[in-house]
Amino acid sequence: MSWVGVMSEVPAELVERVRDSRHLVILTGAGVSAESGIATFRDPLTGLWENYRPEELASPGGFTADPQLVWDWYAWRRQQALEGEPNAAHHAIEQLERLLPDVTLVTQNVDGLHQRAGSQTPLELHGNVHKLKCFSCEADGGDWPADPTEMVHCQCGGLLRPGEVWFGESLPEAVINGAFVAAQDCDVFLNVGTSSLVYPAAGLPLVAKQSGAYVVEINPQQTPLSDQLDLCLRVSAGKALPDLCAALAA
Repeated sequence: MSWVGVMSEVPAELVERVRDSRHLVILTGAGVSAESGIATFRDPLTGLWENYRPEELASPGGFTADPQLVWDWYAWRRQQALEGEPNAAHHAIEQLERLLPDVTLVTQNVDGLHQRAGSQTPLELHGNVHKLKCFSCEADGGDWPADPTEMVHCQCGGLLRPGEVWFGESLPEAVINGAFVAAQDCDVFLNVGTSSLVYPAAGLPLVAKQSGAYVVEINPQQTPLSDQLDLCLRVSAGKALPDLCAALAA
């Protein structure tokens, strides 16, 4: 495994691997959204929410205990996502999707910034804060109401809830299965802006590595997987990915 610090251009081997890739998989985590100013679950809550833990506000138990409280918190989170803008990393990923023959984007982020940057079909492991579903029957509840402070009901009579995967819930089976199939199939895997602490997502780079892929970590911080991967770039996604696109286009 090799290490690269802050750089003016990406390593030639990475450029060649990506340029020649048959199937590139990109996994993005909270570090990518943080570059757009989106707070993460690891950030301390402030203001109205400073007396709560995320586990209280993002769980079935929390919603059962106080649906309006959880709804209001998610209205705040969704507004923060709407006010954020896709950053250079989001746009570079969309460019890679256009440049290369087969790219699978897998994200742990729920803010919809990849779609706003032009990515068409990201596999959203943790759901999407802009969508709703029924807390009772789990039917698709569509988009948020025009008044985001107003709770709404499903046709079955149950309350609608945000479409994000909560603590204690399983990831959507079709999405996580698709991510693991892509990891097994790819020949290059970029692990971008993720702490590599949360499973099963943290297992995807290892599955790719075991299947013969060239696996790269892009993260200013070391992670539990760093020593097991082929290359670690200690630089932000907003720097590394545009540099990679520029090198590919050169």
